[in-house]
Amino acid sequence: MNSVQITPRSGADPVQVTLRPTSLHRLGAVMARHPKRVLALFAVTVAVMAMLGAGLFPRLQTGGYDDPGSQSARARTALADRFGVHDPVAVVAVAVAAGVDDAAGAARAGDLVAQIGRVPGVEGVESYWTSGRPAVLRGADGRTGQVLVQTTATSVSGRADVATAVRQLTERVDAAEPGLTTYVGGAETVNEALNTQITADLARAEAVAVPVTFVLLLLVFGGVVAAGLPFLVALGSVVGSFFLVWLVSLTTDVSVFALNLITGLGLGLGIDYALLVVTRYREELRDGHEPAPAVARTVATAGRTVLFSGATVMVVLAAMTFFPQYFLRSFGYAGIAATGMAVLAALTALPAVLGLLGRRVDRWRVVRRDLAPRDVGAWSRIATAVMRRPVPVLTVVVAGLLVLAAPVLSVSFAQPDQRILPADHPVAVAAQVLSQRFTGQEGNPVDVVLPGAAADRGAVTAYATALSRLPHVTSVTTPTQVLAGGAAVAPNGQPTSYTAGADVRLRVVADVAPRAGAGRDLVRGVRAVPAPVSGALVSGALVGGDAAQFADSQAAIGRQGRWALLWVAVATLVLLFAFTGSVVIPIKALLLNVLSLMATLGTLVWIFQDGHLQWLVGDFTVTGAVDTSMAVLIAVVAFALSMDYEVFLISRIAEEHRRGSDTRTAVVLGLQRSGRIITAAAVLLAVVFASFVSSGVTSIKQLGFGVAFAILLDATVVRGLLVPALMRLAGRANWWAPAPLVALHRRIGVREE
Repeated sequence: MNSVQITPRSGADPVQVTLRPTSLHRLGAVMARHPKRVLALFAVTVAVMAMLGAGLFPRLQTGGYDDPGSQSARARTALADRFGVHDPVAVVAVAVAAGVDDAAGAARAGDLVAQIGRVPGVEGVESYWTSGRPAVLRGADGRTGQVLVQTTATSVSGRADVATAVRQLTERVDAAEPGLTTYVGGAETVNEALNTQITADLARAEAVAVPVTFVLLLLVFGGVVAAGLPFLVALGSVVGSFFLVWLVSLTTDVSVFALNLITGLGLGLGIDYALLVVTRYREELRDGHEPAPAVARTVATAGRTVLFSGATVMVVLAAMTFFPQYFLRSFGYAGIAATGMAVLAALTALPAVLGLLGRRVDRWRVVRRDLAPRDVGAWSRIATAVMRRPVPVLTVVVAGLLVLAAPVLSVSFAQPDQRILPADHPVAVAAQVLSQRFTGQEGNPVDVVLPGAAADRGAVTAYATALSRLPHVTSVTTPTQVLAGGAAVAPNGQPTSYTAGADVRLRVVADVAPRAGAGRDLVRGVRAVPAPVSGALVSGALVGGDAAQFADSQAAIGRQGRWALLWVAVATLVLLFAFTGSVVIPIKALLLNVLSLMATLGTLVWIFQDGHLQWLVGDFTVTGAVDTSMAVLIAVVAFALSMDYEVFLISRIAEEHRRGSDTRTAVVLGLQRSGRIITAAAVLLAVVFASFVSSGVTSIKQLGFGVAFAILLDATVVRGLLVPALMRLAGRANWWAPAPLVALHRRIGVREE
């Protein structure tokens, strides 16, 4: 034990306080006493994790937007198991110069179709030239025919086979004979294109972000040695995350998009935590402590903030695991792993390096001013000015944030398709050709499975006729015929794939994009038509296909989203209460974060749904909608990082309050001590995520811009203006809690000993 003399900021008599070393203090002492051993163990651990974590990359998946427990998923299973029907791996448009029915051109097209059928992994091919020349596979221009290519490799173990099939198929089609012009589209080709594009974009973003970030780190940390410390934390975070997520990938699917979050969050939190720890270490050195005790005290104070901040971020990111879609769950796994490993590195490897460096942490300085925090500066002046006029500041700032949030009222959600690729990408061009030359989405039908309906052909025909009359439906194929507008227009040339024992399959083709609002409305219409089973009108149909998967996915996000929001709200309130002992501060933090988040989402709608500011974020195809899954991801990540900065700020304010300062003084000093850290960390993290805006994939642009905008808004406007204004108005009530909760906090609360 040791004793220290604390002089309250209020000017009262000094108080002698006996302190017991906390667990974190003892941890810091060990790190400072045995730095070489700690760093050697860290290096070995990182090397082992890097070798094992490399196995993650070939296991990453594209897609993952669908609910595996939905009706559409059951329909997909039934189609595969009972009918041998699988989602097309590709949809190919083949344009014949002399027309689709020209003898020579048709022969060349038939040869191409035969070559496609010989591509490894291709299980079935349906085309205009080999399926009886049905009108639905004939382009409106009379020169283009459609080819539907299927594969059975759709499981995780078959993912590499699907990718290989897509690449080989594309190569075979691109080498088509003269006289044929080909365009390769379809869901799996989009997935493969996204995988390739994201990998290239990530490498380019890192090539830009890392040098820029290092230059900014030199200015923020003030020296070359100190500026390198965040990369130590980031190394442990990123490599450790690859290893942990690889373990997860052995039991479930993981999205390739998780790489972006791992690298962005790992580097960002490495900067956050290193800046917090190094700043506190310099403060302890300035107060006269030797390096070893300074490290121990730094871990006991800044380390406590890092630990609690990391726990808060992980709890918020855990909300992503509430959703059934593995695209969203992947970000929960990646975020929890990246944050946990960043905390671990910041509490072990970083203090060990500081213990090894001692006062040499400021070697090779590029900034000559005193790097230790000061009690008076820009942030203290801002806080003082805000607290003189809290009501006008609060009114103007809240009004401005509400204006930014207003576009949320007109938001329209959709799921990614080929339009998130660059407009000149071959897959996007192929989709445009297919859309323009064919009236229906032949490659994206609504498939309906009717269990036990084969015995009553009349009921099936009546049901199919009703479906063919629905708005936007161009055709309905039954086991015997093709219907359009309530009338039979052609016989079914391939009846065998439409019956399986007592079960019947119908193929509904419409002229709307499946993964948007119109596709969801189409599915609602199909499901609203009573389906026949053994002659009785009951709701026994299984409705599947891309549009149904989108509708079910949106429903699952809405359903599980409510529980995720409840989890975030309750967890935030509980953790901040445990940290502060107040019920007012957690409620204030929750409300401000929600307001900041709404402003961010409103800005995203205005830019990406409405198509503004392309000169800033780069060209993209305006679809009139926002990616649902990406909006959820941005909301959760932005909220988590907002809580990160909330803990940084509140920890210093609470520390000054415990030293005897009144609320006004505590806010001024707390903001002055933490404001530079929060702002610098936010700018550096924003640079990391803003580099994603250079991506050619619109969803990655949204992620980069959304997170960068949210953290800059939160670190400046919210922390610098709204927090001081509200805390000034609340006064002593900031620290209030009911008596039972005060007693509870004394028993279980997080506090320094």
